[in-house]
Amino acid sequence: MRALVTGGAGFIGSHLAATLIERGDDVVVLDSLATGHRDNVPEGAAFVEGSVADPDVVATAVAGCEVVFHLGALGAVARSVAEPLTSDTANVRGTLAVLTAARDAGVRRLMFASSSSVYGGAEVVPTPESAPLRPRSPYAVTKLTGEHYCRVFAELFELETVALRYFNVFGPRQRPDSVYAAVIPLFARALLDGTRPFVHGDGQQSRDFTYVSDVVAANLAAADAPTAAANGKVFNIAGGYQHSLLDLLAELGRIVGTTPDPEFGQARAGDVRHSCADPRAAQDALGFECAVTLGTGLERTIDWMRSQLPTP
Repeated sequence: MRALVTGGAGFIGSHLAATLIERGDDVVVLDSLATGHRDNVPEGAAFVEGSVADPDVVATAVAGCEVVFHLGALGAVARSVAEPLTSDTANVRGTLAVLTAARDAGVRRLMFASSSSVYGGAEVVPTPESAPLRPRSPYAVTKLTGEHYCRVFAELFELETVALRYFNVFGPRQRPDSVYAAVIPLFARALLDGTRPFVHGDGQQSRDFTYVSDVVAANLAAADAPTAAANGKVFNIAGGYQHSLLDLLAELGRIVGTTPDPEFGQARAGDVRHSCADPRAAQDALGFECAVTLGTGLERTIDWMRSQLPTP
């Protein structure tokens, strides 16, 4: 199978591209390197540097591909609050450009990386896909818009689409050295450095943390699922377990061998209080279920950070 992975030089996309190559697929990676890193592109993948919002670049990358895994985007709620137009260009225009190119190239199926942020502050927790959607940040709006475009393309054209709502993905290659870095690499880096982790809010906000290899497995399952079960549908990708940020810190402290002493500050604009998935739809339709526990995933992440970003 020939597959295009947009965002394949990024955190999740590079893991997916590597897994596809390991199983013998022909892989094309498209990435602008705005947030991705060239070193992340696995050996054996054809690399196209460019923006997903550039129709000509996307058309070149997708030629001859059977499936597309569209992970290329500008992530981070905080970035979208600071730069909403930039996020819209990459995430909305980019998704529409990829869908259009995939349709024109005769791609069989496209998997779209959506986000749990589309729910906003969901009243029902764990949250099923049928819950009301109320995005609370420009980033969340771009992901919900992408979902709608995927559904419409599946209804109007001969292009199958599947949208996957990721819940707080973490693991190796998720870097702490960005102003928009995610909470796990930031906490882990602080503990490894012997500094105080910074917590936005009171630390009682909770998340459903999902290890990166499970997200890769979900994408592969979505690519292979029967048309009737998957086409035009949206699925939560998570284990369905809630952990507060303070619980997360305690677990990281256990692994690192230290007692966290966090510093607290104001909550971030656009963040939700609690986020946890009802994972049953993906189990039933895709045959997918998370396999890596939070503790195991954190241990693997810390091992990687120790090897790549050594402390004094």
